[in-house]
Amino acid sequence: MPKTASKPKKDKRSKKAAKQKRTAKTSDRHELYQLSVQAPEVDAPFFKKYFKKLTGRPGRHFREDFCGTALLSCHWVKMHRENSAVAVDLDGPTLRWGQEHNVAKLLDDEQQERIRLYEADVMDAQCPQVDMIAALNFSYSFFMTRDSLRAYMKKCLDNLVDDGVLFFDAWGGSETQEELEEDREVEDFTYVWEQHRFDPITYQSQCRIHFRFKDGTELKNAFKYTWRQWTLPELQELMTEAGFHDVHVLWEGTDPETGEGNEKYTRKKRGEADPGWIAYVIGRKNA
Repeated sequence: MPKTASKPKKDKRSKKAAKQKRTAKTSDRHELYQLSVQAPEVDAPFFKKYFKKLTGRPGRHFREDFCGTALLSCHWVKMHRENSAVAVDLDGPTLRWGQEHNVAKLLDDEQQERIRLYEADVMDAQCPQVDMIAALNFSYSFFMTRDSLRAYMKKCLDNLVDDGVLFFDAWGGSETQEELEEDREVEDFTYVWEQHRFDPITYQSQCRIHFRFKDGTELKNAFKYTWRQWTLPELQELMTEAGFHDVHVLWEGTDPETGEGNEKYTRKKRGEADPGWIAYVIGRKNA
């Protein structure tokens, strides 16, 4: 399953909403997604630390492609007074939700001025160059051909400064090619990940997210995706063809007690035949 094993974000807003006893009618799908899928309090420090490890300098300017509600970008600007973020997404209503519920609730006007939301196709967005670009939650999987994904990677290369870094997360394993449902309790609701269909000829997956509530109601098909499952060799080859250097994989370790991922990533040339794994694919510009 995708990066939904991340610990849900817990803050005053989520606790308040939980006390209101969520139902399908009263819940907001974007808030539910942020609580059950995203972990910006983990991701943002990881990008900060790994960028400095690769380049030897602090990264300040961050771009979040396919940003959705720009939650990660908001966490990025909060980490340091010199940090700035560019958040790009094609869906206007989702961006406006993020502006109201995430950007507008940053500490002050100064923090809000250091984040810019762009309603645009990632292939067309006219944004300043940045230190790093992240395309997370497998969002780049909307590109269905090698040519289209390579073209996107080349756009990323152009939008990075000379020692910039591109971060992709990736998922795979035998379970990702099965048609199944997995659920997980999050506060007072249940997150449901459905792998609705997988085509072994095209490697296209149809995936869905549902939310179920304690009163028996369900927010069905809250999110639907049609993706191509890209393999780690393909992603590394395409990054190299696009012009990136030092292309490599960070592989997630395993907790010996639970057998689950431990959210600790190390550089590896070989992985394990895990039925469901998470990894990062990383490339540098002019490394």
